[in-house]
Amino acid sequence: MNMQDDVDHPCQAMADLMTLMELFGRDLRKRKFVISWTYAPKYVRPLSVPQSLVWLMPRFGMDVTLAYPEGYQLMPNVVEKAKQFADEADVKFTETHNMDEAFADADFLYPKSWGPIDGHRRGIEKVEAMAAKNTGWRVTNEKMKLAKKHAVYMHCMPIDRGHEADGDVIDGPQSIIFKQAENRLHIQKALMALTMGGRA
Repeated sequence: MNMQDDVDHPCQAMADLMTLMELFGRDLRKRKFVISWTYAPKYVRPLSVPQSLVWLMPRFGMDVTLAYPEGYQLMPNVVEKAKQFADEADVKFTETHNMDEAFADADFLYPKSWGPIDGHRRGIEKVEAMAAKNTGWRVTNEKMKLAKKHAVYMHCMPIDRGHEADGDVIDGPQSIIFKQAENRLHIQKALMALTMGGRA
């Protein structure tokens, strides 16, 4: 059972999907789901959460937009598979280097930090300097207003408060981060029940 690796984080993605289904129903077709890179000053997070999301969300009918500055692309084979899943589901998979463009008319916003693919080769100082060029990639209330009125703010946590997102977004009425965190427990209990006990 994969609890997370550098490529994939299936438990988190399933908990995120469960959260959206609880709040918006099981039919999520044609909803706009945005995964966006955000700035974090120190800790370099893996690509596993955004990669899991671009794999899973198109398969449940969502139009997925992936936004990031130059140099923060996901693994090419992951993106290729995400495009395949989107084609099979007859939905859109879009990449952009413009955060505002990505947020426009979105239903679900999932902005988070991740490191460059070759970060381990660059070294921490170069990776931090690279990130520092993109401090504007931060979620503010103004950016949230670009999305639809019912749009929700999502994050897998831990979050760099004041860097990835402002405190009034993290703690605001559109934030569903604690519901996501709770659903990690339920998803993992379900997986253990299925693998240890089978279906009733």
